[in-house]
Amino acid sequence: MKLDNYDKAILKILQSEGRISNQELAERINLSPAPCLRRVRQLESVGLVEAYVALLDARKLGLTLLSFIQISMDKHTPERFAEFEREIASCPQVLECHLVTGQAADYLLKVIVKDMDDFQQFLLNRLTRIAGVSGVQSSFVLKSPVKSTALPLIDH
Repeated sequence: MKLDNYDKAILKILQSEGRISNQELAERINLSPAPCLRRVRQLESVGLVEAYVALLDARKLGLTLLSFIQISMDKHTPERFAEFEREIASCPQVLECHLVTGQAADYLLKVIVKDMDDFQQFLLNRLTRIAGVSGVQSSFVLKSPVKSTALPLIDH
């Protein structure tokens, strides 16, 4: 789907204000409400808008320790990777899991927990017990000067 300036404006606003009313959205992009709603529905139907979510404040929920964990696997087989991915998907502490290349690790995880004690429990009782995990290297976030969920809307 080729995006025009109206589509990009809609997507930009929806990424930061998912609960905006159609009326306000239409006013902000200088379009009447009916065509604005048609465009939003079209963007949703083609899958450009995957979901609408609420972003929660981790600190207010007591989740203060954010880490990135590099995981090395003992075997590089589709079955071993699939098993790891199934197991890791059931861990609520794991915010993201990426199969990566270009380093010694096979996976990069983004994990959030309450504190170091909670991290130790997750590491020893869950993560290292997953079949095939042969190495774990953790880095802890001290500060996040840039944090966004919005994707850049650039021309191709």
